Amino acid sequence: MGQDQRGHLSPQQYKVLKLRVEGKSQEETAEILGTTRQNISLIERRAHKNIEKAEETITAYKELMKATSIIIKSDTHLIDVPRLVVDAADEAGVRLRADFTRIYNEFKFIVPNNVDRTKVVEPIKVLILKDGDIVVTPV
Repeated sequence: MGQDQRGHLSPQQYKVLKLRVEGKSQEETAEILGTTRQNISLIERRAHKNIEKAEETITAYKELMKATSIIIKSDTHLIDVPRLVVDAADEAGVRLRADFTRIYNEFKFIVPNNVDRTKVVEPIKVLILKDGDIVVTPV
């Protein structure tokens, strides 16, 4: 990987995304980089595909690294979730690197559409990784 490479993003893709994140239009970005708007569109599209592939790779890796997983069903009260996660980790022989507060917050902030106030409204999957970390995702 070249010294200017940013993961799976080429230096050019990184520059384009950086300018776009800063609020520049495709036209403004093209002018700054001395190219066409169509080229910026193509570079941006390829960058997003690379990001999507990287995310899929990370998801697959985490699935490989899981010790166990559980599904938290709808109508489960949030106060019960940490105990369910701890029990699943204990059963799998994994020492969690997460406490009650982190587990609770993962549900409130990582999958907010699956939670309404104090209840789970859509099922949530919890991966318990071999290293004790957890990954919370919608089902």
